[in-house]
Amino acid sequence: MNPNKALWEKGDFTRIADSMRESGENLVKSLGISKGLKVLDLGCGDGTTAIPEARAGADVLGVDIARNLVEAGNKRAKEFDLTNCRFQEGDASNLENLKDKTFDLVVSIFGAMFAPKPFDVAKEMVRVTRSGGRIVMGNWIPNDPTLVAQILKISAAYSPPPPDGFVSPMTWGIEDNVLERFGSAGVPKESISFVRDTYTFNFAAKPAELVDAFRKYYGPTMNAFEAAEKNGRARDLQAELEGLFNSQNKSANKDSTSIPATFLRVKVVRH
Repeated sequence: MNPNKALWEKGDFTRIADSMRESGENLVKSLGISKGLKVLDLGCGDGTTAIPEARAGADVLGVDIARNLVEAGNKRAKEFDLTNCRFQEGDASNLENLKDKTFDLVVSIFGAMFAPKPFDVAKEMVRVTRSGGRIVMGNWIPNDPTLVAQILKISAAYSPPPPDGFVSPMTWGIEDNVLERFGSAGVPKESISFVRDTYTFNFAAKPAELVDAFRKYYGPTMNAFEAAEKNGRARDLQAELEGLFNSQNKSANKDSTSIPATFLRVKVVRH
């Protein structure tokens, strides 16, 4: 099995996505979506941004590598009675069943960054975007002091080394890499812009319970805990993550969690 597919089908990312809904909706409000806009949401999970895009009137196709998340997305679209939103399986590195220049807007918020072959990902996103269309990516930033970069950094320290040739998803959070990847797909650097943005994880329980959700349901942390258990270090990993979540929690209510995380927001204009 494709290791990326295995990673995201391993847990149940919908349990984490519940803490991301509010920021997903806020991000979509900033995209200037109008009725009938054709949107591809790539690495969409169960629709944290795809569902609000459709509710804003866009005609949305969500594509994700994980079958369980595609099923969850289609179920959510049905619950919201959205006939203009559907989800299907696909690999951001190879969108072979999507035609050239089909979409007005391609969105990938913490999705396509996890696909292998980043140059292929950039090429495919550009290929399926129509002339005059836009690509918007949200990418976590390596070594950033905020939540997700630190979760992935801590998890990596407890996990076995990655295979030869592995390209870290975090490299999408470096502006020069983004320019190089889209440049190789024919996009001039003046058509690419960057801003630092914030995504907040809101969870209706204590930080330790959000750590528990990451331990049970988020592929990268699940792998880290499996490795740590074999080495007798699971308690250390748990303590390190709980320390991180507690120190970054901004909620005034001690029984709830609100943790902001900084990301690189990328906008590409297709000519």
